[in-house]
Amino acid sequence: MGTNWLIGKGAQRGMLTTLAALMLGVTLVACGGGSGDRAEGSGHGGEDEHAHEDEHDHGDEHGHGEEHGHGDEHGHGDGHSDEVKLSEESIRAYGVSVEKVARRVLTPTFVAPARVIFDPDAIAHVGSPISGRVTEIKASVGDSVQKGDVLLVIQSPELGAAQAEFLRQRVAASSSAPSVELARKALERARSLHAAEAMALSEVQKREIELNTVLASHAAASSEASAAESKLKMLGMDRAALAALAKSQAIDPLYRVRAPLSGQVVEREATLGELVDPEREALLVLADPTSILVVADVPETQARSVAEGSAAILTAASGESMRHEGTTAFVSPSVDPATRTVSVRIEVKDTSARLRPGMFLRAEISSSTGEAPLAVIAVPEDAVQTVEGSPSVFLPVKGEKNTFSKRVVRIGPAVGGMVPVLSGLKEGESIVASGSFILKAELGKEGAAHEH
Repeated sequence: MGTNWLIGKGAQRGMLTTLAALMLGVTLVACGGGSGDRAEGSGHGGEDEHAHEDEHDHGDEHGHGEEHGHGDEHGHGDGHSDEVKLSEESIRAYGVSVEKVARRVLTPTFVAPARVIFDPDAIAHVGSPISGRVTEIKASVGDSVQKGDVLLVIQSPELGAAQAEFLRQRVAASSSAPSVELARKALERARSLHAAEAMALSEVQKREIELNTVLASHAAASSEASAAESKLKMLGMDRAALAALAKSQAIDPLYRVRAPLSGQVVEREATLGELVDPEREALLVLADPTSILVVADVPETQARSVAEGSAAILTAASGESMRHEGTTAFVSPSVDPATRTVSVRIEVKDTSARLRPGMFLRAEISSSTGEAPLAVIAVPEDAVQTVEGSPSVFLPVKGEKNTFSKRVVRIGPAVGGMVPVLSGLKEGESIVASGSFILKAELGKEGAAHEH
C-alpha cells in the first residue's frame, strides 16, 4: 500500500511537469511568432499606422472641419468662440459702427463738479416799486412772455396820491406862467416910462422885484411838477403813460407790473389779494431758458492749469446718458474762501443740449501744462468693453459679413472720451467704435449656450 502511494505521487509530479512544459512552449511560440510577424511585416505595419493618422487628419479637415464651420455660423465653434454675428436689423437698431484706429493727441484732463445756471444777463427778478394789493395775476409759472407784457396788476393808493400830486403841481406850474409874462411886460413898460422921465426909478425897481418874485414862484411850481413827474417815473409810469395822464386828468391807481425781458416765468411768489411792497425781492422771476451757463468749481490746486479756451467734456452727475462738448470762457481771478475752489464758466457748443438750470454735471477739463502731448493710438470709450475681466474691443472679421471677433487690449485711463490703447491694436485696423455693448451681450449669451 505504501509502494502504490509512492508510485501515485510520482505520476502526479510527472504530469504537472509535463503540463508546465507545454504551457511554457505555447507562450514562447506565441511571443516568437508575434515578433517574427512584426519584423517581417514592419513595412505593412507602418503603412497601417500612417493610414490611421491620415484618416484622422482627413477627418479633421473634412468631418470636423464641416462641424467647425457650422459652429462658426452660430458662434459655437471651438475656433470661433470669440466671434459674434449680428443681423442687419440689430446693427441698425443698436447703432453699431466701424471706424479705423488712428493716433490722437490726448491732452491730460481733470474732473471737477459743475452745475447749470441761468445766464445772469438773461434773468430778471421782477418786483414792485410801490405798495399795494395784488388784484390780478396774468402770468403763471411756465408761461412764456414777451417784453412789455403785463404780469401782475396792483391797486396802489400810493400811486393814486402820486398821480394827484403830479396833476396839482402841473396846474400850479402852468398857472404861474401868465403871471411871469405880465410881470415882465410891466417891468418893460416901467423902464420905458422911466427913460421918458415919466416914472420914478423907485417904481421901476418895484416892478423888478415883482418880476423876480413871480419868476421864483413859477420856478418852484415847475420844480414841484418835475419832482412829481419823476416820482411817477420811479413808480413805473413811462412818458406815454404820463402824457395820457396829463391829457385825461384821470387818476388810475392800478399799477401794471410788466415783463422787463422776453422769457419764461420760472418762479412766482405773489398770490391774489396779497399786500406787496418794494421790500419784496421778487414777485416773479423771468429767465430765457435758451441762455444758460455751466459753472465748474475747480479745486484751488487745479485752477492754475485752466486757461480760457480749454476744452471741456460735460456728463451728467446723475448717471444719465449725456455728453456735451464745451470750452472754458472765464476763469475767476479769486478763490472762494469757504470751498477753496475757483469758478470756471463753461460755454456749451450745442445750444440744443438737454441741460436744465439746477442740474449737476461732471466736467472733464483739459489741463494747460505747457508741454505738447504726443499722439497715441486711441479709441472711443464706447469701443472698449470689459469681457471676462479684461478690456476688449471688437473687430470685423474679414470675409464674413456682420461678424465681429473679440480682441483683448491693454489700455490707459480715458482722456476726453478717448481711451489710449497701449497694446493689442495697430494703427489703421478697423474696430467697432459704437454699439459694442450689444456684441459683448451676444458673446456672453453664446458662451453660456456653448457651455450648456
